[in-house]
Amino acid sequence: MSETETSQIEAEVENLTETLALEPIEVNLFRGMTSGRDGPRIFGGHVIAQSLMAAYETVEDRVCHSLHCYFIRPGDPNVPILYEVDRSRDGSSFTTRRVTAIQHGRQIFNLAASFQVAEEGLEHQTNMPDVPPPDALKDAFEQFRKDIDKLPEATRRMMNRPRPIEQRAVNPRRFDEKVPPVDNVWMRARSEIGPDQHLHQAILAYASDMGLLETSMRPHGVSWQSPGLQSASLDHTIWFHRPLNFNDWHLYAQESPSASGARGFIRGQVFSADGVLVASVAQEGLIRQRKPD
Repeated sequence: MSETETSQIEAEVENLTETLALEPIEVNLFRGMTSGRDGPRIFGGHVIAQSLMAAYETVEDRVCHSLHCYFIRPGDPNVPILYEVDRSRDGSSFTTRRVTAIQHGRQIFNLAASFQVAEEGLEHQTNMPDVPPPDALKDAFEQFRKDIDKLPEATRRMMNRPRPIEQRAVNPRRFDEKVPPVDNVWMRARSEIGPDQHLHQAILAYASDMGLLETSMRPHGVSWQSPGLQSASLDHTIWFHRPLNFNDWHLYAQESPSASGARGFIRGQVFSADGVLVASVAQEGLIRQRKPD
């Protein structure tokens, strides 16, 4: 991309630190706005990130080390989301919170998160995959735009907006191409996050739902755009291992060891550019192929 094109994207891109901000409306109760850029339903990563931010509003001097969540109903992108926090436990080392996301008087999502005081301990980690660096790869947003004429009009409008997360795929594929269930993607936030580690975790949580389920579709030659395919995240887990700076490039290494029962299972590992494992992810999602009428 030219400097002019890059500047234009930066001017148009959504600032996630603003989008994910919450309004306190009562003790343990917060209101979150949607981006106004979602499609027919709210992007799952948006609700994960805001739920984590709501939990952090009730926690002091501790950092999230894990979160586990379920997507219950599709979110309505046209109304705010209420986040109710249950202060489950405050221990000497660990704090536990449960967050319920509500729209139209019904649960759409829930999250359980655990927070820990900083401690020293034994350390080891797996190695980062040997892949080309991000500077050697094309911007995924630009790749999408090249194929945008093949998509339905509503999808074209949604996909033609710059994504708040910059992505560069190591092994991109055509939407109908059958390839192994492995995907490696470099990613980082386009807008400046600042020094708050809570925000870096929340924005990584947002990004962790981007394209993850599609890894389980790769060996079957289908994608979320395939006619008759119904796809949705069902549950999602993140373990935060080490501090991170998500304004820098991170490699999201994904694999899908199984698909069965109209569900795909995917594991992911997030590495900093210098090979430090900062987080692990697991997700199960719906991949149901409906027969044509």
